[in-house]
Amino acid sequence: MDGNDFSVRWRDVGSLLEVPRQGARVVATPGGDIAIFRTAGDAVFALDDRCPHKGGPLSQGIVHGGSVTCPLHNWVIDLATGRAAAPDEGCVRCIPVRLEKGRILLGLPEGARR
Repeated sequence: MDGNDFSVRWRDVGSLLEVPRQGARVVATPGGDIAIFRTAGDAVFALDDRCPHKGGPLSQGIVHGGSVTCPLHNWVIDLATGRAAAPDEGCVRCIPVRLEKGRILLGLPEGARR
């Protein structure tokens, strides 16, 4: 998931166990809040914590399969791509994320602070 063209700095933002299965946790960054999602199968994804529709907090949505449903207007967002499911249109920014020894690392632009 780190195929971006810019240089990233991997930041440890906590343990996988701090994110509930089929839930989320929010990490504040200078560029805005990032929602870290954990699926039932322990896959981890990170998106800007703003639905592309009306800016609803995706971190408060329901995680199901590989998607999250926005709590405001029920838009379904794919966790891997950030794209809204049809018939809705829009996309939220995905943040590079990886797991190392049970720790969650976010790939933030060089110079960004947590």
